[in-house]
Amino acid sequence: MTDTGNPGNTGNGGADTPLRDTPESWPVISTDLPFTGRKTGVRTDEVRMPDGSVARRDYQVHPGSVAVLAIDERDRVALVRQYRHPVRRRLWEIPAGLLDVPGEPPLPAARRELWEETHLRADDWRVLVDLYTSPGGTDEAVRIFLARGLSSAEGERYEVSDEEADMERAMVPLEELRRAILAGELQNTCLVAGVFSLLAARGVPGGPDTLRPADAPCPRPTVS
Repeated sequence: MTDTGNPGNTGNGGADTPLRDTPESWPVISTDLPFTGRKTGVRTDEVRMPDGSVARRDYQVHPGSVAVLAIDERDRVALVRQYRHPVRRRLWEIPAGLLDVPGEPPLPAARRELWEETHLRADDWRVLVDLYTSPGGTDEAVRIFLARGLSSAEGERYEVSDEEADMERAMVPLEELRRAILAGELQNTCLVAGVFSLLAARGVPGGPDTLRPADAPCPRPTVS
């Protein structure tokens, strides 16, 4: 039995509540898409609350994304550093990108992002962690992969543009990333989640080899 620490929880009689996120959709009275950008948009829903009232919810509509924690035999993680205008900062990140090719599964997209941003390939892929980046304000779901068995990709490098044209690249020891994150020096969501998910996986019997296969089902919002 899972102790949720909330005696008022009525999900299953207030006891025996499974520790698992579950699909649920409250009635939408009306919906509008007042803004549509190049890749994302903003949706406004009027939602019926459990007490019968109606509340307005504005959120970013997002195609979803993938990220890759690629680690080499020397325990170094492949990082990129680029300018992120909304937060007015240049952030160290793991390679990542949008799921903006219609019908493309997460794994091929992750392989492509690793190649485009670092010119690396990997022989071993696992699902490290799935997360919603900010579920109160966007429906974005991101899958973070663990990539091992790294080598340089063949052929010419991908031609970058915009923020990526000024991108820096580095291989940084995992332990240095742990220290910098806890010191408040690194803040990127996927980097933080990826690093500590890998450290957690190493602490269980079997280690990262017990992670889900790379093609495991991926959680997505129930309404597009």
